[in-house]
Amino acid sequence: MWFSRSQEEILKELDVNLHTGLNTEEAVRRLEEYGENKLKGKPKKSIISLFFIQLKDMLIYVLLGAALVTIIIGEYVDAIIILFVVVLNAVIGLVQEYKAEKAIEALQQMTAPKSLVKRSGEIKEVDSQELVPGDIVILDAGRYIPADIRLIESANLQIEESALTGESVPSNKDAKDIFTDPKTSLGDQSNMAFMSTLTTYGRGEGVVVATAMDTQIGKIAKILDEDIEEMTPLQKRLEELGKTLGFIAIGICVLIFIIALIQGRDLFEMFLTSISLAVAAIPEGLPAIVAIVLALGVTRMSKINAIVKKLPAVETLGCVNVICSDKTGTLTQNKMTVVKHYVSNQVKDIPAESTGLEATSDEKELVKSFVLCSDATYENGEGTGDPTEIALVVLGDKYNLSRKILNSQHKRVGEKPFDSDRKLMSTLNIEENGYRVHTKGAVDNLLKIATKTLIDGKVIPLTEELRNEYLKVVEEMSNQALRVLGVGYKDTTTIIESEDMESDLILIGLVGMIDPPRLEVKASIIEAKAAGIMPIMITGDHKNTAVAIAKELGIADSIEQSLTGSEIEEMSDEEFTNRINEYRVFARVSPEHKVKIVKAYKYHGNIVSMTGDGVNDAPSLKSADIGVAMGITGTDVSKGASDMILTDDNFSTIVHAIEEGRNIYNNIKKSVIFLLSCNLGEVIAIFASVLFFWPIPLLPTQILWINLITDTFPAIALGLDPGDRDVMKKKPRDPKESFFAKGAGFRAILGGTLIGILTLVAFYFGLKEYGYNLGANDIPDGVLIYARTMAFVVLAASQLFYSLTMRHPTKSIVQVGLFSNLYLIGAIVIGFILQLGVISIPFFARAFRVQMLSLYDWGLVILFALVPLFINEIIKIFLRRKDKQGE
Repeated sequence: MWFSRSQEEILKELDVNLHTGLNTEEAVRRLEEYGENKLKGKPKKSIISLFFIQLKDMLIYVLLGAALVTIIIGEYVDAIIILFVVVLNAVIGLVQEYKAEKAIEALQQMTAPKSLVKRSGEIKEVDSQELVPGDIVILDAGRYIPADIRLIESANLQIEESALTGESVPSNKDAKDIFTDPKTSLGDQSNMAFMSTLTTYGRGEGVVVATAMDTQIGKIAKILDEDIEEMTPLQKRLEELGKTLGFIAIGICVLIFIIALIQGRDLFEMFLTSISLAVAAIPEGLPAIVAIVLALGVTRMSKINAIVKKLPAVETLGCVNVICSDKTGTLTQNKMTVVKHYVSNQVKDIPAESTGLEATSDEKELVKSFVLCSDATYENGEGTGDPTEIALVVLGDKYNLSRKILNSQHKRVGEKPFDSDRKLMSTLNIEENGYRVHTKGAVDNLLKIATKTLIDGKVIPLTEELRNEYLKVVEEMSNQALRVLGVGYKDTTTIIESEDMESDLILIGLVGMIDPPRLEVKASIIEAKAAGIMPIMITGDHKNTAVAIAKELGIADSIEQSLTGSEIEEMSDEEFTNRINEYRVFARVSPEHKVKIVKAYKYHGNIVSMTGDGVNDAPSLKSADIGVAMGITGTDVSKGASDMILTDDNFSTIVHAIEEGRNIYNNIKKSVIFLLSCNLGEVIAIFASVLFFWPIPLLPTQILWINLITDTFPAIALGLDPGDRDVMKKKPRDPKESFFAKGAGFRAILGGTLIGILTLVAFYFGLKEYGYNLGANDIPDGVLIYARTMAFVVLAASQLFYSLTMRHPTKSIVQVGLFSNLYLIGAIVIGFILQLGVISIPFFARAFRVQMLSLYDWGLVILFALVPLFINEIIKIFLRRKDKQGE
């Protein structure tokens, strides 16, 4: 803990002379001992190994087995289709994984290329990779910090650490500070400078205490490098489904083959039938359908400014019930803004988006002094310099007192720079009849050197009563988490020295500023809460500031719902995890704390999304179920560690993305239930005929053909169903919820049973027309062909019609809109055209052993095919009534 020890102790331990630095030989020796100052990552997996990793899935194993069997029995077309699906699924997974692991590379690019160091008594510029513990490094404005450094000297040093700590303004550094508390957070360690942060003001000198992976940024890299990839809820459901279907398929093969053996049937024919049925029982198109639906969902989401890097993240969004959001730049604008000022005994609010404000004479003096006593610039929406001073320049623009015009009218002729001890800055500017000193800074320090105050255009003595009034206003603004600055002036007829500037001032007033919330975020949080989603703020900023923003946005109600990093350290892991749901704001936290918070929420079964933009957010982005990085303000590291990137940095986009994710999952579920219903119908029809020693109603080629036309177009079209408008009025889906929950399993069994029974009924009617029944012996081939054609058409048509009722579990076809999914209507039409072509074109009819039906039989099979659709629609009526009664 370098921050808790004196400079002398550290220099002695690192064995270095502050004035001469390390000699060249010692630097080389230490470089060999500690290694280069660069971040390391895991060895990258090859493309081939990544490809084969995608094949480790039970459903894939069964599909490969089915492909092998279809090749053996000569069904090459089916084998090609199955293998195509397997390869497509693996390629999609490969592309996702190949693009995902960019975080470490981005971290490596952030390390500073060159550094100023003392070596052998000389100041040299060396590659940052050559730095070693003990090197004396010189810091000045504009330079990145090349390693973790204990400051030895500092002069008005300010370092931008928002990427690491989450603070929205640069941190003041003081080499003299020593912190005895071992739990002092990174943001409070004012005697330290950390790798990859940026010096924005002043200068400093320090000794390197940690390099490469031992730095704070290196610790983040280690966390990012851990193998903590977890399966999404959808992946878990599909894996379970694949295993179940695989065992069922094998069981069906064995059972049918045993029954056929006992019954003395043609074993080769029954072998082909059982294999065909096993292939039919497995929805081999499911992995491809899921991939296609997710990919199309990604395309739609990109249009609402959400770029998804990993396809499963789309589905994961659908069951997110906790959003852990970074404050700075995510919930707030990452832009310090003056929101109040106090002049002439009056507090006044400053509108956020305003220009051309009318000002009183005192307000003009206040704004004028603040602008002239600032070094920042702001033009065309872009600012340079200290964020606090940028806010003051913007305030000037709102009152038509632009920095450029004021500086041209009142040229600066002297100044006394800001000092962290005085906490003041002064400038001397030309006035019409002489010169004026403008001094801004901490109000308590200004009150010590001010003797008068400006009220209603008059300069009056600064009485004790007025001093107390100023302090009262400062306290009120501070309680609202505002950063408070005061300003004063004095006139002089001659140019005075800097040491004479800050005395006998006239205090004009003060301003309160804050990094304000994004305008659209409050409405998004209300919408998220209505959808059963709990927003959580996690920030490196101070507790009061964080809670004030959280209250304004509706995230928290009181300061009791907040916790700091040091308070987290005082709690045991068990206590923290048990009490996690009591808190809504976590302030002054480190990267390790953020990961701990995310894991605590996940422990309680929550699906957690983490949003952020800084380097400090990267580990928690990766630990969360879905990490969301900011596209505009986000660092490359945060983008590399995330699953999704918001191109507009808009919190409300996350809510829209969650809505899209919910609808996508529902669409995938529709496809799964539809496929299983269809496949169950085929299994029932064949299994029942084998069990009761009836003629087989369908040939292996017919089963595979129907599987082809119903497992593709209708299933994909269901996956493209328009979103349910009411989806955000419901609570998030339980991640442990099965595909078959909430009646979905019943619908699959009911639909499959009806389809299977009606297929057998159609087969029976086909035989009956020629005077045969199901138990008859020696049925002529012509009669079997006709009866099988009836069963063939009913099986295909009933599945195509049934897809219409699968669009919503309770809403009727009319309520969802018969033509609101033209893809599905097109899929049904194509399916009927293909089915008609098979039985009417002689070449295909001979290949599939079917024939054209009579007009009467066409009417009969269409009637049978519509039964499952009508029955399911009738059931929905009762379900809607039940839902209304439950409200």
